[in-house]
Amino acid sequence: MTGRIPSHPRAAALVGPFASGKTSVLEALLFRGGAVPRQGRVKDGTTVGDSSPEARARWMSVEPTIAQVEYLGERWTLIDCPGSVEFQQDVYNALMVVDTAIVVCEPDPARAVMVAPLLRFLDERSIPHLLFINKMDSSGTRLRETLEALQAVSERPLILREIPIRDGDRVVGFVDLVSERAYKYQPGKASDLIRVPDALLEEERQARQEMLEHLADFDDHLLEELLEDLAPPRGEVYDDLARDLAGDLIVPVFFGSAESGAGITRLWKALRHEVPEPEAAAGRLGIGTEGGPLARVFKTVHAAHTGKLSFARIFRGEFVDGQMVEGSRLSGLYFYPGGSQAKLAKAGPGEVVAFARLDTVATGGAVGAADPGLLAWPPPLDPLFGLVLQAERKGDDVKLSGAIAKLVEEDPSYRFEHHAEFAELVLWGQGEIHLLVAAERLKSRFNLQVATRKPTVPYKETIRKAASVHGRHKKQSGGHGQFGDVHIDIAPLPRGEGFAFIDKIVGGVIPRQYIPAVEEGVREFLVRGPFGFPVVDLAVALTAGSYHSVDSSDMAFKMAARIAMAEGLPKCEPILLEPILKVEISVPADYTSKAQRIISGRRGQILGYDAKPGWSGWDTVAAYLPQAEMGDLIVELRSLTMGVGTFHWQFDHLQEISGRTAERVVEERRSALAQT
Repeated sequence: MTGRIPSHPRAAALVGPFASGKTSVLEALLFRGGAVPRQGRVKDGTTVGDSSPEARARWMSVEPTIAQVEYLGERWTLIDCPGSVEFQQDVYNALMVVDTAIVVCEPDPARAVMVAPLLRFLDERSIPHLLFINKMDSSGTRLRETLEALQAVSERPLILREIPIRDGDRVVGFVDLVSERAYKYQPGKASDLIRVPDALLEEERQARQEMLEHLADFDDHLLEELLEDLAPPRGEVYDDLARDLAGDLIVPVFFGSAESGAGITRLWKALRHEVPEPEAAAGRLGIGTEGGPLARVFKTVHAAHTGKLSFARIFRGEFVDGQMVEGSRLSGLYFYPGGSQAKLAKAGPGEVVAFARLDTVATGGAVGAADPGLLAWPPPLDPLFGLVLQAERKGDDVKLSGAIAKLVEEDPSYRFEHHAEFAELVLWGQGEIHLLVAAERLKSRFNLQVATRKPTVPYKETIRKAASVHGRHKKQSGGHGQFGDVHIDIAPLPRGEGFAFIDKIVGGVIPRQYIPAVEEGVREFLVRGPFGFPVVDLAVALTAGSYHSVDSSDMAFKMAARIAMAEGLPKCEPILLEPILKVEISVPADYTSKAQRIISGRRGQILGYDAKPGWSGWDTVAAYLPQAEMGDLIVELRSLTMGVGTFHWQFDHLQEISGRTAERVVEERRSALAQT
């Protein structure tokens, strides 16, 4: 080892697919570092991570867990990120500020594709990362098969750093390919140094040569040594590994079992000696070495007792509790030893801290004077699943809107919309669990009980033929009466034209001041047509009418217009229109045929498929799909693609719908209106 002493605290994010064991890896790292007195277990609910009620109820991470630990005199922040793709926004945000990522995966080659999107994100942003293959104590695991499957989804070469020592099918230790030393696992303790087994000498020699040849691709001096059959000094090999990792040129691969602690000390050694300094992450984010204090916020939380907390990594300068930041005074500065919250007086470069009540700074924002070249934050993920949220207690609607706005600030992949035509408040997210967790947080944090249901599909109505109708509103009840009289022509317009009102009155048969009221009455009626949905793509021409000098009024002509529309629209052969979306589904090529079957089974029209630009081994399937069929599309797509399939969508056009499908839609709409 080089013996390099870091100048500042470093940070690593633990990422990987759901059920890969990231939380157990965090627990093992904290225990080995002395940050917790005993190693907790996920199934016992005793881990530092997954401590929220929402996480414990589902046995899964639903938010990042931040824990600080000191290992052999060096300070580290470990961020355990959710494995479910529904909480991927938090993962990407955390990865932006760390020095390295530990990608935790299982040894099953069939599940290797699940890490592909993560590896893609890391490589696109040149974030150093290493692989930790967890659960290697499982019977029948073959490391080479797993490595080949993982290499197929990684753009960077995977560098195996150790080979397993087996006792039958069980992995009981490893041989380090740099030091060429062998170790036997000791449950809950550091491994014992042993002699390299004779049966592994040739395998170790070949594996070490492969590792050196990969490193030589980026080091001409090492290449010369290999060509001359010279054994490179270990220090040179370690230096190459550290330099290539920092440049995101290679991905070192380690293995072990977090629950038993196997391989955890080896992982700690790699982190200590090979992960770059915080200055590298700062440079990646466009943060220079000169200037005032600067930090980057990667997570926002609205906590019940402390208020808004902005979790940030400090890259330059020092922050002191009570100082003025962003026009307001810091009223709290926190860190998280062993995962528990503690107050700080000050913090400097490399530290991950939580700033209290920085109301003006959002996730991705800079705390302090931002540099001109500051890297833009990744945009929020596109919405994939929506639910209507409705406050169960009367009077909570305003409070609900404010609480949802805070959840959106915490996780920008939530999106909040108000659909006025159906009086619905819709929260969009990455999947059903993502949104149900939001509903539970509304209850636990903001004391808001909400009911959820699927959003109303925004069907429309239109007409197929023209009609001329007469509408008269006449009412006499003593004193001034009400009188309005109109003749209108209703005609269809081409699809997408919307609505047009045409004034054809001549000779003053209707005074000019009443004509806007006629248009207003028509527009009000079109909000809900004969089928219960808004009416579009038609023109209404006011051709004639009459008035009374005393009894006519705006209201009377508005009512006359509504009467005419109510009589006329049924004569115009009304037809239901359903919204059609343009959908682009992204999947590994092995799942392309499954994606096409999903589309066909949802009344979709496949437009074609092609290789996904920049994604080796992935396809994009383009299709038209009725919006009514989109509700659980992401659920089915993920279930058939091991969680990695996704899609982008946008509204494309309205399409006529008839027959039993239309009858069912109209019946459901009338039933819904009857209950309001």
